[in-house]
Amino acid sequence: MQKIQEKDRLYNCLHPYVNWMFKHAYRHIKYVGKENIPTDGSVIFAPNHTNALQDALAILAIDNKPKVFVARADIFRHPTIRKILTFFKIMPINRMRDGVDSVRHNDATETAAIEALHDKVHFCILPEGTHQAKHSLLPLKKGIFRIALRANDAFGHEQPIYIVPVGIEYADFFHLWDSLIVNIGKPINVTEIAAKHADLERPELILHLLEELTHRMQELILWVPNDKDYEHNIHELQANPPAPLNAFAKHKMSKYLLGAMLLVLLPLFLCSAVITFPLWSVWLLIRKVIKDKAFHNSVQFVWQLVFVTLTLWTTLPFWMFFQEYLYLFRKLIKIVQPSNN
Repeated sequence: MQKIQEKDRLYNCLHPYVNWMFKHAYRHIKYVGKENIPTDGSVIFAPNHTNALQDALAILAIDNKPKVFVARADIFRHPTIRKILTFFKIMPINRMRDGVDSVRHNDATETAAIEALHDKVHFCILPEGTHQAKHSLLPLKKGIFRIALRANDAFGHEQPIYIVPVGIEYADFFHLWDSLIVNIGKPINVTEIAAKHADLERPELILHLLEELTHRMQELILWVPNDKDYEHNIHELQANPPAPLNAFAKHKMSKYLLGAMLLVLLPLFLCSAVITFPLWSVWLLIRKVIKDKAFHNSVQFVWQLVFVTLTLWTTLPFWMFFQEYLYLFRKLIKIVQPSNN
């Protein structure tokens, strides 16, 4: 049976193109800390989860190397969807919310992940287990640590096992064509920690790794606790973000100049809207069906990837201008609103 990490010609052709389209779906995108990715062992990426498929694509686009992912098992139920996800090197994993019995079926996925790690194919799991569109962090699940320690038991004597924390920060959770920072942190050497704490029982060792990863992930994002003061605290943190999360300058154009510019560019915007009508109209219809707003960017990206490809990229410049105009319009609204309060 073919392993999920084995090379596939069609996948190898599509991978760089998907990465390129992903990076051009944002107005600004910055990868920080690529030098922290180990080259001497097996790598497990552990990003925060705020934006559905976009989070996985942000990891995929770090480079053109193939990567293996896991996603919640319920989306694999339809045979066609399962084939598509498997083609894109995504495996199903059951969560505790799916029931204790279902979690026991994760052994095959964990084994496949360990095989990929042994072959030095990068593996990615979103350790929160679910998403939330907030600058915070949900309690981490233990699956990532079970996989890391099982891999270490199997071949840690041959090559070290690393967990690489990643902070993914979106300027806007619900719209593409804004700023995105992917902040890659210092790796956790699981092999080294397991040897150092050989006296600990497995549950205690997992708890130690969980606390370490939680701390490191919090340092990579604009993190505030999920409490009653969240809104106040995040606004204060956003006003003076730490490096590298301050990489993108705030929009400083006056509302009058911005408004005049949008008025002058309105005819070109309307022209772009007509040319890209099949794209944005279908996208809006799909967005109405999908209730979870965290999926909106993912749906938009997949649809524009298909549409732009089918039109042989002739619509791409019009679509980019269309989104730039909408981005500037949203900025104008944000500038004007405070003065109306």
